[in-house]
Formats: sequence, structure tokens, C-alpha cells
Amino acid sequence: MKQATFTEVRNHAKQYFDIVESGESVRVIRNGKAIADIVQIMADVPSWKRRKAQPLILDGVSISKMILQDRDTGI
Repeated sequence: MKQATFTEVRNHAKQYFDIVESGESVRVIRNGKAIADIVQIMADVPSWKRRKAQPLILDGVSISKMILQDRDTGI
């Protein structure tokens, strides 16, 4: 992910949006603090499907696997 200050993005917007269009994200920094991420929108994918879900993990094992194991053992 590229990082750029708010001023850089404002002054060179086309350059940064070309970067985003190519598939890379840009994090916008203002006063040393991240304020936004500019990311590409996937055209034919509903918004609720755009971000990949991360599995919940507890003690190194995914919660889904723990539930399935519990079902198999009858607990």
C-alpha cells in the first residue's frame, strides 16, 4: 500500500487515482495520522462482498473448526 500526504494527493490526484485504478491502495496521511484509504471498487461485486472476511481464531485454531469438532464429538 502506498502512502501519501493529503497535500500530495490533492496536488497530484490523477497520479494517485491511476495507482488505485491499477489495483494498489493508497493510504492518505494528514498531520502524521492516517485518515483514509483509497481503494479500487470492484465493479460487478456487491458492496457486502468486496472485503474478504478473515476467520476468527482462538488459540491458533479457527472458531469454525472448533465448532465443527464439538459437533462431531457431541459436546
